[in-house]
Amino acid sequence: MKVVVTGATGQLGTEIVNALAGEHVDAFGRLELDLCDFVYSRSRISGLRPDVVVNAAAFTRVDDCETEPERAFWVNTYAVRNLAQVCAGIGCVLVHVSTDYVFDGMKTTPYTEDDLPNPLSAYGTSKLAGEYFVRNLVPRHYVIRTSGLYGKAGAASRRGNFVETMLRLADEHQPIRVVEEHVLTPSSARDVARKIVDVLRTDRFGLYHVTNAGQCSWLDFARAIFALAGVTPRLEPATATSAARARRPRYSVLAHARLAAMGADDLPSWREALVAYLRERGRLASPAIGRGAS
Repeated sequence: MKVVVTGATGQLGTEIVNALAGEHVDAFGRLELDLCDFVYSRSRISGLRPDVVVNAAAFTRVDDCETEPERAFWVNTYAVRNLAQVCAGIGCVLVHVSTDYVFDGMKTTPYTEDDLPNPLSAYGTSKLAGEYFVRNLVPRHYVIRTSGLYGKAGAASRRGNFVETMLRLADEHQPIRVVEEHVLTPSSARDVARKIVDVLRTDRFGLYHVTNAGQCSWLDFARAIFALAGVTPRLEPATATSAARARRPRYSVLAHARLAAMGADDLPSWREALVAYLRERGRLASPAIGRGAS
């Protein structure tokens, strides 16, 4: 299988490339392939004649999307439309990564793939529009919605990820305030990437929700990080404020109905995933802590 991966230097893209070990993979970060350069990206991808394109590229800075909506739509919508047209033209499969932020958070039970989206932000709207282009232009497609990603590529980047940010603030002995009213499923990029590749090999095209299992608030997630890392910073609950430029769904847990229907809903819990991540990072306080995590 010949695969092109875009956004390959990000947290999820890095893990997708790793999960595709053994396949012929052409991996591109933004500097190697700017999807907003429609003419060049069309020529480059068409020339490679891939069997599959996996698009993990996106403008994901949610608050910045509110002040830079044109950029958000160029990256998350119009570049995706161009990519979808390329894939349709050469007859290849397109895997496109989307987000839980396509929902408004008004439910109190996990969102299934059949629930009606209603995004609250420019980010969520631009990502949903990109989904629609993929689903309408590419006959053989997978749209993968996920949530709260963190991965080892984030540990090495300037922006980091939520886990790394919490650990850094704790190491700096800074007081930490984390929102407690937003409930989601923090997800390991490695686990999500492996499941994406599993689904890709099924030829059962369509829309999927892929996250770790379970749910928690951002505050609960922070508490788990600190407990497992054996640190005790001053952690205080915070409420969502109008200071944030973008509105976020209060509840955005994703049900894995499509995975369950094919007997593939076997992702580990968010806590198990966190234990594995901290162990790999050398930040797990004791190996015994991870035993029987749930």
